[in-house]
Amino acid sequence: MQKLPQRQPVFADIFAGCGGLSLGLINAGWQGVFAIEKHPHAFETLKTNLMSPENEFFCWPEWLPRNPIDVSKFVTQYEEKLTSLKGKLTLLAGGPPCQGFSLAGERAHTDPRNLLVKEYIKVVSILEPRILLIENVQGFALAFKKNGNGKHKYIPYSDFVIKQLESLGYKAFHETINFSDYGVPQFRRRFILIAVKKSDPLLTKLNGRTPFELLVATRKEFLSSKGLSSELPVSVKQAIGDLEVHAKELVESNDSPIKGFKQIAYKSSCFSSSFIELMRKNYADAPNSLRLPRHRPQTTAQFKRIIDSCTLGKTISKDDRIRLGISKRAITPLDENLPSVTVTTLPDDIIHYSEPRILTVRENARLQTFPDWFEFRGNYTTGGSKRKNDCPRYTQVGNAVPPLFAEAIGLILKDLASYKGLTYE
Repeated sequence: MQKLPQRQPVFADIFAGCGGLSLGLINAGWQGVFAIEKHPHAFETLKTNLMSPENEFFCWPEWLPRNPIDVSKFVTQYEEKLTSLKGKLTLLAGGPPCQGFSLAGERAHTDPRNLLVKEYIKVVSILEPRILLIENVQGFALAFKKNGNGKHKYIPYSDFVIKQLESLGYKAFHETINFSDYGVPQFRRRFILIAVKKSDPLLTKLNGRTPFELLVATRKEFLSSKGLSSELPVSVKQAIGDLEVHAKELVESNDSPIKGFKQIAYKSSCFSSSFIELMRKNYADAPNSLRLPRHRPQTTAQFKRIIDSCTLGKTISKDDRIRLGISKRAITPLDENLPSVTVTTLPDDIIHYSEPRILTVRENARLQTFPDWFEFRGNYTTGGSKRKNDCPRYTQVGNAVPPLFAEAIGLILKDLASYKGLTYE
């Protein structure tokens, strides 16, 4: 492994996905050591953007292949090697899979994906990093109901995690945060946990405050540094207004694994905003993942009826679903003047604010604050039995931590980690 930098905080990313959390930390001045992700397409996206010869942001261990790997297998196969990094990581970051906790799902306490949180705890026990950062859905902090019958409640997984971390010598802080407060153009509320070793002097620097109080205190300064307003959230139009199809030339999609799809011929001068300028900073080319959907005529007509007759910016009501003959429970036509609802892994959860279609991967990526130079790899979508195991582009984007928020929290943690000039030898 390359020698770890002595004056730069270093992190590892567990359940890294396509790299949203890693990108934000890197933008905040952190140096990556390694990132663990099991899905080949998600790992390919991460590797393409953050581990290329042009953009190498990791001092990767020589003993660890740069390949996708399951966290459980990673711990089992490399536990002895991992001990060489014990106490050397400044930060261990991660967003364990959220499907078992999500309010949008079945929230089964027996969901096997919930057990991956325990793998994260095991990595913590081996590496003993100074700081921990966990991101998850709001449901991570809500109690389960056995089999959904409401008679027997199970404690939230957040309580379990905090108890485990305390037994390992950490002090935990947690908060539910609306990412729209930090420049992300969507009402995305997420559970954030930060834990610090009880013996670490940075707790002295906190002086009784929480890291989240520091985050709130620096919010305006952070947004100002990005050219964004601290008074009004970024709207959908301000985020993706330059990607509208109307009056634009359509060309063959240049990065679709399947032929016959169209995309816009991107021109950066057609519409702009401070947010778009931020996403396109130092990048003059057209972004990838612009492939437009090929809706059937009846689907397009139905989407137009939704845009024309339903309340924009809100999930369509039960009455509207009955009126329009729609069985799908969660579908929202966007309001161009408001942030988006939460971007999910399902492309048809959201309809464009003025065009009868779902959003492109790039539009979702903008709402997640991925810069335009960031390229996504793999299939666009996956259906049928493959859906549980594949991680296509829409899923990669929907599961990601928005890099802009990750940068905001990364700056706070970097400042704390620098207390008394501690080094990372």
